[in-house]
Parts: sequence; structure tokens; C-alpha cells
Amino acid sequence: MKYIILIVLIITGTSLSAQNKTDVIDVIIKREMSERKIPGLQIAIVQCGKIVLNKSFGVANIQDNIPVDNQTIFAINSCTKVFTSVAIMQLVEDGKIELSAPISKYLDNLPIEWGPVRVNQLLTHCSGLPDLLKLLDPYTGGLGSLKNEETIWEKLKSKPLEFQPGKRFSYNQTNAYLLGKIIDKFREKPFAEVFSEKQFKPAGIRNTIFGDSRDVIPHLAPTYFYRTELDGQKYKEKKMVNNYYEFPYFRRTAAGLNSTAEDMAQWVIALQNSKLLKSKSTLETMWSPIQFNNGENTPWALGWGLAKFRKHHRAIGMSGGGRAAFLIYPDDDLAVIVLTNLGGDSPEDYLEELAACYIPDILNADPLTFLRINLQKSGFDQAIKIVKEQLKKDPYFIPNEFEINEWAYRMMQKGQIKNALQVFKLNVFLFPNSSNAYDSFGEALLKDNNKEEAIKMYKKSIELDPKNENASKVLEGLL
Repeated sequence: MKYIILIVLIITGTSLSAQNKTDVIDVIIKREMSERKIPGLQIAIVQCGKIVLNKSFGVANIQDNIPVDNQTIFAINSCTKVFTSVAIMQLVEDGKIELSAPISKYLDNLPIEWGPVRVNQLLTHCSGLPDLLKLLDPYTGGLGSLKNEETIWEKLKSKPLEFQPGKRFSYNQTNAYLLGKIIDKFREKPFAEVFSEKQFKPAGIRNTIFGDSRDVIPHLAPTYFYRTELDGQKYKEKKMVNNYYEFPYFRRTAAGLNSTAEDMAQWVIALQNSKLLKSKSTLETMWSPIQFNNGENTPWALGWGLAKFRKHHRAIGMSGGGRAAFLIYPDDDLAVIVLTNLGGDSPEDYLEELAACYIPDILNADPLTFLRINLQKSGFDQAIKIVKEQLKKDPYFIPNEFEINEWAYRMMQKGQIKNALQVFKLNVFLFPNSSNAYDSFGEALLKDNNKEEAIKMYKKSIELDPKNENASKVLEGLL
């Protein structure tokens, strides 16, 4: 009953007392940890330039039953990219590079066709460059565990562009790798030293460190995963396993950092207090999208992948490894950070619900949070109906195609295929002229063994974009 009353207070926009805010957050965190089977978690809340909440939950190390405390360090994976973004913007402020300049202006020995790729296209993942990770995946003919940068670099340069720079979004790790090379060159020292000198020290953070499973890091929580198959053996129920991960040095601008929620909060405070970037205009540039070649905005800001460019309660942040995520609300002077030790648990799903404990209206400002809460209550088969009703009520209810697509993929990866299908179907309804929406829906239908409907979706995707090579290749294999 206490849970219901407090959530009603949030939804109706009623302000909560400090104690009630903590109570609601505890309920939300414990609910999500239970539903997602998260062993351990940290949360930090920043409001008006101060850390107003810093709490730990659960177990950091299951093997030895070590609880999470505020000094427990978690892998933050791709959240590292925002630190890389700040390092690049520092170079921009120092007049050493320009965001709109081609990378060939700053890096030597590049393939000719890579020349037009701009620095800001690396940051927003619309560069079209071949993906470094594909070279390391032995299942796709890659180089497996080879970590020699020179060999990988030469192999990478032999690959063609995947699409014309600026044409579309495609997340890949080559972008962060090249950004690291730019940082090394213009700071004349390794990027790890640059991050420490120009971000960690000014922010006063001491528990943020580069490293992977090979490094001895005090207080580091192991990362766990649930698997349904291991070494060819399938399990009737999901089995928890240890996750062993390696990030060779040259890849660590993409995913190499480990941190605490408190450190992340201090970093956010330093960023907003101009200790890391001199100018507010630089910060706003970093937190804004650029345009694709067709004039539409990119779904990412400059290095920041959780970007909610809405009229009210805009938010900017990042997620990493499906286990770490944070959002900053620049206009509300609020930030929420959640770190966990379970890969794939997607804390980004409930960040806005946590933020609403401090600013209740946030809960209704985000269409994705609105959908998540209401579809869990009413059923995912009601998605289109609920959206139609909400569109009539609220003119500012503007769902984001990219966010909905990513949400559906996260559900599909967790085996929630039926719910994912309804969300992909919703995206097609909302964005009937999007080739990507039909492509994704087709992929989900195939995963659900509905070949006939999948073919229809892929055909529609190609009709909308005849140059969609992925859809054409899949369709060729189906017909």
C-alpha cells in the first residue's frame, strides 16, 4: 500500500518530502533488482550541484558474499565514451581541432575514402567506418583474441566504408578508437594520462580507473551475466556466469573505465561547474545533435548516446554494457546515476522513474517511460491503442523512433520476443516512412519464426530505401 501511495504521488505531480523520495527510490530499486535479478547496485542523485543521495544495494561479489558499499567499483563500459567526448571538446576549446573538420586533417595514413569523415561524425556514429569489433569476432571471420594494434589497424584500413559518411546512424567502436588517436596526438601523451590530468583530478575523483578483467583493481565488483547456453550446452533456466572481458589499451576510449556512482556524480558536478569545459556554449554543443546529410538530427549528441531532445525536461546521458547508465537534466539541475554488476539488466529503463522522485513531471515528459509503465500494466498488445489515446491528450507526446527501437531490441535480447514484437509494430505505426523501423520489425519476426510476415517487412523496408543493403541481403536469403 505504501508503494502504491508514493507512486501515485509521483504520477499526480505531488512533491515528496526528502524521506519519501528516499523511500520511493528504495522501492523502485528493490523492485528492479528483484525483477531483473541484479546482484548489486549503486545509485547517486545530484541536485543543484550537490550529491543528495548516494546508496548501495545488494552483493558486489557473489562468490565471497561481499556487499556493495559506496567504494565498490563497477565497470561502466561505453559510459567511457562521454569522458572521451569531453577530452575532444577540451581540444576544441584549446583551438587544436575543429569538430567539422575531416579526420584526415588530423590523422595520417588513412584510406582515401575515409578522408571526408568529420570529427563530429565520429562522435555521433554516422561516420560509415568499418567496425573494429567485427575484426575481433571469430564467429564472423574476425581475428579472434588478437590484440596487436598494428595488425588490427592495417586490417581495418583494408575494409571499405559501410555507407557514405553522414547518411545514417551505425554504432561502432572504430569511432572512439580514432578519437583516442586524435587525443594522443594533440596532447602528446597517452589518453589515460590526459583523462587523469584534465578530468579525474579537476573533478576530485579517486576511484575511476582504466582496466579490465586482467587488471588488479581494488574493490572492483565482478560482472555477471545470465546465460541460456554455454559451450554448446543449453540450459532449461538461465544460469548466472562470470563475465571475463578484455579491453586492449587502444580500445579503452570506447569502454575501458571503471568507476563508482559517487565518482560519476562528482564528475557531473565538475562538468556543469565549468571545471572540465570552460564555456557553457561548448557544453551545449556537446549535448546537441548534428545533422545527417538529409538534414535530420542524429539520435546521439556528440559522444552521448542517451539523448532526449524534448521541449520539457530534456535529458542527456549514456549507458554502458547494459549495466551502467546515467542521465543529466540540464534545465532541471538534476542527474541520476545507476551502476550494477549484471550485464544486460539495462538500468536506463528506469532512470526517468527515479528522476521523477525529485521532479514528478518528468515521469510524463518521457514517452518511453510512459510506455514502459503503462504497457506493463495494460499489456504490450495495447501499445498502439494507448499511444493513440495519449497523442490525442498531449500534443507534446512525441515518441522517439531510435529510443523505441533500442528498447525493443533490449527486450528481444532478453528473450521477451512477444513484447518486443509489439513495440517494433508500434514503431512501424508511428514511423511508417522509416526503412529502419520495418527492417527491425522484420528481424524480430524472423526471430519469432514468422518468415512470411518478415518478408513483407523487409520488402517494405527496401521500398522505402532501395539502398538498404542489410534488408536486401536478408531478403535474398529468404526468397
